[in-house]
Amino acid sequence: MINKRIAVIGIPGKWSTEVLANHLEQRTGYRCVVDMADVALELETGELRYRGTLLNALDGVIIKKISETYSPAADDRLRMLSSLEADGVRCFSSPNQVSRLINRLEGTAALASGGIPLPATRVTESTDAALEAIQTFGKAILKPLYSTKARGMVVLKAADGVKANTQLLNKFKTKHGLFYLQKFVNLGGQDLGMVFLGGKYLCTYARVGDDKSWNTTIHSGGKYRTFDASPELIELGLKAQSCFDLSFTTVDIALTDEGPVVFEVSAFGGFSGAKKGCGIDAAEKLCGYVLSQLEAETAETETAEAGE
Repeated sequence: MINKRIAVIGIPGKWSTEVLANHLEQRTGYRCVVDMADVALELETGELRYRGTLLNALDGVIIKKISETYSPAADDRLRMLSSLEADGVRCFSSPNQVSRLINRLEGTAALASGGIPLPATRVTESTDAALEAIQTFGKAILKPLYSTKARGMVVLKAADGVKANTQLLNKFKTKHGLFYLQKFVNLGGQDLGMVFLGGKYLCTYARVGDDKSWNTTIHSGGKYRTFDASPELIELGLKAQSCFDLSFTTVDIALTDEGPVVFEVSAFGGFSGAKKGCGIDAAEKLCGYVLSQLEAETAETETAEAGE
């Protein structure tokens, strides 16, 4: 047994959360799944408590899932977790890095600044500018800034006409406020999830659509398949994930007629895809990575103290 107390920030009862907690328990004898809905932050002391557990007293936390859905409230939860990092508790991944990926605009902007190939994208509050983008693209995907698994996304076609698209845009704006439009790209029936652990390549799986939806997400009926990524494609994934500093991440890549493009870098996904598509237990590997990082830090501290 390794004498480390590590909590999983996740959704109690969800497979990805529980399988990670299982591996940690097997290796350390300690199990703690933290639901952020029940966490309280004492600002005057910086103490973060989950029911009877003082999280500041832990050796580390793994942020597997911050909430069921992305929202500004999810970002608030990450800001609460930042107090742990400030108090010296190691977080995998850093809340500040995860926060950059909760908002679709911030994540995409970081990729664009890093020179990563993306679908043509327009961001605006103007309905007229949005209509112009749809006309330019011919076909566009309208995306909420906060969403996962293609939830809330709408496909808009220039051929449907200004009136119909204006109605859809106005309805969307009432709920979301800002238009985030990307040019629709031909996925060829699949897109890829490229998995990285500690900045190193782990595997690539494909999500294959069922021909009934424009997207290939599992939420919309897609299935996982294995995929043999080329060195050039792996290099693209490495470059994309390096725009962030994450302990574990998946880079979503599409192979289009104009070459590969990156849709996003995920702060949370990949366990199920790695397991079903590649036969790799990514939860076990993440557990091993976290423990090795913490043990290395402990050894470094003990060496420094011995030399004093």
